Amino acid sequence: MLDGYPESEQSWTELLLGLKQRGLTIDPKIAIGDVALGFWAAIRKVFTATREQRCWVHKTASVLDKMPKSVQPKAKGDLREIWQDETKEVAEKAFDVYCEMYEAQYPNACNCLKKDRSVLLTFYDFPAEHWSHLKTTSSIESTFAIIRLRHRKVKGSGSRHASLAMMFKLEESASKKWRRLNCQEKIAHVIEGRTFKDRVMQEEIAA
Repeated sequence: MLDGYPESEQSWTELLLGLKQRGLTIDPKIAIGDVALGFWAAIRKVFTATREQRCWVHKTASVLDKMPKSVQPKAKGDLREIWQDETKEVAEKAFDVYCEMYEAQYPNACNCLKKDRSVLLTFYDFPAEHWSHLKTTSSIESTFAIIRLRHRKVKGSGSRHASLAMMFKLEESASKKWRRLNCQEKIAHVIEGRTFKDRVMQEEIAA
């Protein structure tokens, strides 16, 4: 845990380098986030082999924000058809269909979606049991919700040291309710460099 400036590359770099200094010698296989430019700029420098996955919850909100409210319910359902498909190939086709349906009337929305196409579908290259963890940042967002609630209740968090101490104790308490990832035994295959296609682990290890 580290305090820093919002969306600051320098702040994120300090945090990621701190992980290295504390023993994280292997680049994480995947990082999940929204469009926080500071985070992505930092991780590309510190962990060069880490693959990127954009959060579908944040992306959906950004795309729908560029459409009229009357269209949003259907457009949201159509977006869901992309990231809930069983294979990457089918998801790619659904992606194309979505753009064909909405691009003429809502080009800004489709441009917002298309610019992150490759990093919205990264999760398909990992075990299917892990997809629900990798598609969005919802799990970590919910963990921080307790901090935001406490901050609003006390109308501030006091000094820098008091704020960090409060956040640490709240997260320590919240961690007692954390559970393991689905099918956690497959994490070993991911660390080994195994690749997955259409839910099946491939025989060759990725370089």
